Amino acid sequence: MTTRRLYRPRLAAALTAALCLLAHARAQNPPAQQQPQQPQQPPAAARPQDGAPAPPAAAAAAEDEVVRISTELVQTDVMVFDGSGKFVDGLRPEQCALRVDGSPQQVAFFERIKAGAVNEDAQIAAARGRGPSSPGAAGGALPLDRGRTVVFFVDDLHLSTSSAMRIRKTLLRFIDEELGQNDEAAVVSASGQVGFLSQMTDHKGVLRAAAERINPRPSSARDGQHPLMTEVHAASIERGDQQVTDFFVDQMIRENPLMTRPVAESMVTMRARVIMQQTRAVAASTFYSLESAVRGFAPLPGRKVIFFISDGFIMPDTDSHLRERVRILSDAAARAGVVIYSLDAQGLRTGQPDISERVNFDPAGRLQRADLSEISAMQAPLYQLAAETGGRALVNTNALNGAVAGALKETSLYYLLAWRPEAQRQEGRPPRFQRIEVGVAGRPDLRVIVRRGFFSGAPPEPEPRAEKNRREPGKESGKESGKKGAAAGADAKATPAQRALVEALRAPLPRAALPTSMSLGFVYGQNGSSVLTVSVELDREALTYDRAAGKPRADFEVLGAVVDDHGKTVSQFGQRLGVTPSPDTPASEQHVVYSFSLPLPPGLYQVRAAARDDRSGRTGSAMQWVELPELKKQFTMSSLFVGERTARQAGQPERPEDLPHSVLLSVDRRFARTSHIRFLTYVYNPALAAAQPDVALQIQIFRDDQPVFTAPLIKLKPDAASANTQLPYMAELSLDTFQPGSYVLQITAIDRAAKTSASRRARFFIE
Repeated sequence: MTTRRLYRPRLAAALTAALCLLAHARAQNPPAQQQPQQPQQPPAAARPQDGAPAPPAAAAAAEDEVVRISTELVQTDVMVFDGSGKFVDGLRPEQCALRVDGSPQQVAFFERIKAGAVNEDAQIAAARGRGPSSPGAAGGALPLDRGRTVVFFVDDLHLSTSSAMRIRKTLLRFIDEELGQNDEAAVVSASGQVGFLSQMTDHKGVLRAAAERINPRPSSARDGQHPLMTEVHAASIERGDQQVTDFFVDQMIRENPLMTRPVAESMVTMRARVIMQQTRAVAASTFYSLESAVRGFAPLPGRKVIFFISDGFIMPDTDSHLRERVRILSDAAARAGVVIYSLDAQGLRTGQPDISERVNFDPAGRLQRADLSEISAMQAPLYQLAAETGGRALVNTNALNGAVAGALKETSLYYLLAWRPEAQRQEGRPPRFQRIEVGVAGRPDLRVIVRRGFFSGAPPEPEPRAEKNRREPGKESGKESGKKGAAAGADAKATPAQRALVEALRAPLPRAALPTSMSLGFVYGQNGSSVLTVSVELDREALTYDRAAGKPRADFEVLGAVVDDHGKTVSQFGQRLGVTPSPDTPASEQHVVYSFSLPLPPGLYQVRAAARDDRSGRTGSAMQWVELPELKKQFTMSSLFVGERTARQAGQPERPEDLPHSVLLSVDRRFARTSHIRFLTYVYNPALAAAQPDVALQIQIFRDDQPVFTAPLIKLKPDAASANTQLPYMAELSLDTFQPGSYVLQITAIDRAAKTSASRRARFFIE
């Protein structure tokens, strides 16, 4: 049995190293070592505007599409279940019966895949006809743990108040209980009310804040007249249902005896037409928002699951515009590797009106048929969206949490199959929607879930329907026009290099041409205010060096912004830097790091940073969320500051005066198995028992949400220098017994006198 031992340096040495870990980091090669006294303000054109880093909206590049349309291979994912709902394992390619537009196709690739697994990217790359390390494969699958990618798309345009409360509870429970160590999730709304928080993240604080913003924003299609005409009634009248039409005509004549029947029929028909126009416009807005989310998250690797959450809505079969939007959405989901599971926010529907709802008095039962069809009509789009994208509709259940967990389990395994398209279908013809059918030969008892189709090329874009409240070009308000004019003027004055840097800063997903990593850490000052330190590291080998002057030198520029949870920029930083490698220090121990510190009030923030290499023009970016808690007099902790002591340094005698030069803050938190991980934290405001704090620390390391290391409780010694208001703790741990992969370091401080606790976590990777 292997014993892992925590080593705690002497407190004097720990505090000395703390200064190093908390130092305003530097590019550890002159002349970029110098920390500026005041952050250089970026030029006006380079300053990000409030809310500029928008949620993901860009489509995936062709090389990253899961369904690839070319003369090589087309691929899709398939799930196969038996009668009990269990995934059918062990299928072979020859058992797969594939048809495209009714024509049998030869399966060229067939493999079982576990979603979120380490080798998922490599298997998808192989299905595209290339190796995982070939150019364009984004570097191949990283040898790190991966988790699930989940998006909750809330159709708040079709959401009641009770449904909104139910969905918020479901989302919060998923975030607190179901979100795994390596999972990422996002909460998006059709109306955009979630705003800047609609981003993929593993930060539970961000997801909770996004869930709390979900409120009903119904665009009512009812006109408020009497008697009540629902969307189902209007759709029935539009289809020519004479019983429903006669009910409203008779009611109108009864209330207006002098009105002739033809006039009443005309007014009822017009009333229904207006309601259906509003219904179609709101449905189109929902589809546009959902398509934008699908395309925005497409660049993320692997399979993505989107839960489309709605009360449902009417989608007339005769509406060609909405039908085409669904097909385009289906194609976008196929190319992005997205599976949509629809979730009925109403839960279990009884078909009986609620006591608070208005109902029509209909003794003759002329509205009965239309009213009875309301549930199926409202749920029809939920079924269609799920079926078109290879998912399922989760309806008529109040166990929404179980439905979400079951769907994620269901999508965790799938088969990836690929085939070679016929050349004549790809050449000389406009793109058309091709239908996919997959079955298992000789097994009609199995249930096969597969995407229904895709376009053979770039899908045609239908004419957008005019929507209510949509501003026409040139109709912006004076305030909006002034903002756009100022921004355009600033951009026009910026150089191409500045524009490239700002573009990288605003990009919805990190840029990787110049590998850039970031770490954030906060402590509390003497006055109780929090101080945030931002450290940005560039890959030293990716910089371009000028060797003409004798000593190689690379020049680059860093630009960053701190943005609050509403997308408003609260601080900016940036500087031009140069770096010259030192011949006396091993390359592995030379890091190019820039740091910036600033005081911030409590709140939720995202820090974005971008860098540009002067000579190559390559850009990179990184973004990270941080939540600064309120200090006051409550028991809390600082961030975890993580550093590395390498094997070469570990073999040297450790003296306090050597620590600042041997243990530095790690920005990318990637460590060799031969090194030691060293960590520092501060505990604030412990309660005093007999004039002394009684605080114990629990140190754990997790992998895949399972503890792989747990240290015995450690009693924290008081620090006379800080009058017991803050207690520092530092220790290190050898990594030689851990396997390569993704880990989480968790330190929990337990105030035994006050019977309360606080916890902080930090991710790191062992290579």
